[in-house]
Amino acid sequence: MVVETAPLFIPGGMGPPELAIILIIAILLFGANKIPKLARSTGEAMGEFQKGREKVETELEEMRDGSGNVSESDLEDDEEFVDTEPVTTEEETSTETGTETETN
Repeated sequence: MVVETAPLFIPGGMGPPELAIILIIAILLFGANKIPKLARSTGEAMGEFQKGREKVETELEEMRDGSGNVSESDLEDDEEFVDTEPVTTEEETSTETGTETETN
């Protein structure tokens, strides 16, 4: 049995001096207080991306298997669409724009 190990030093790759320079630049750009917040939000974004990717892969696998039918549990998991646009009437729209509508 052959065990492969990853090399610790890659010629032409980034070494400790380069990583230290990148860290110093990051501290100067973002400040020492914001780096943990930035790392946390990046981790959360990566987690959300991973969940979305897994969901798409699952749906594609279901389509390949021919079981493209949507189950009730899938419908319950999806969030309902909520329209956040306010409903306005013609009168409200005309008074906001400063025009008057003629009524008979």
